[in-house]
Amino acid sequence: MRVYLLPLSTRRTLLYAKRLEVTTAPQGRTYVDKGTAWAARTWAQWEKMESGWKRKVVDYGNYAFRRIPYEEWGLKSVPPLSSKRRGEDIQNRGKVELCFPSSVIPPSKAEGILQTLATERQALHKKRLVWCVVGMPITIPFALIPIIPNLPFFYLVYRAWSHYRAIAGGKHIQWLLEHKLLRPSPSEKLDQLYALHAPPAEEPDNKERTLLTQKEVQTFSETLNMPALEVELERAIWQVEQAVLDPDSSTEPVEEKYKDKKDQ
Repeated sequence: MRVYLLPLSTRRTLLYAKRLEVTTAPQGRTYVDKGTAWAARTWAQWEKMESGWKRKVVDYGNYAFRRIPYEEWGLKSVPPLSSKRRGEDIQNRGKVELCFPSSVIPPSKAEGILQTLATERQALHKKRLVWCVVGMPITIPFALIPIIPNLPFFYLVYRAWSHYRAIAGGKHIQWLLEHKLLRPSPSEKLDQLYALHAPPAEEPDNKERTLLTQKEVQTFSETLNMPALEVELERAIWQVEQAVLDPDSSTEPVEEKYKDKKDQ
């Protein structure tokens, strides 16, 4: 696994983990992995529909997905810490790279920002996971509606799984930090990418500014050889752009929280 810190604005950063293992043997996949793969295939098939209730479900679903916080998507990119993975991480001590652009994130602050990203939303995810589980039985009557599946139930199941994965991803990052299994690795490639667009990290007027736009998304994913990063960056940049336009509607940026912790 390789962990990336990708600054989106002068105050917000996307955490993204790239799994280095190319394939997983069918016998080594968990039921959750198989279920996730089945759901992805089904969703892809529904996206090909031109009309009908399946097309409407996809449209509403994509609208909802776009509004799930990018921080949650980032934590979900980190695989859960299983016993097998725990042993592999210890055996390969120091081989989990933490990649970031040193021109934007000072090396001395990289692990602190990662720590904040891994922990700041844990309580929120736990609370919402409980509410999703509590709400599932309430949606049972919707199953009586013929033809259309019990969409409220499946939505709560998905959100519960999403919160669980975010919690698990955060715990994995915390474990790597606590056991000093991360190797900070300033990336020249990222520095070059940010140099094409990013303004200075510190603005004279102290106002938050975006560092990336939708124009850079494809270049980033192709240069880093991470096709899956494209949709994550596109969604995250859109959310940050909305937050910069309307600061009162967004949460406190992670860099601000990190500064507050350092000052205490």
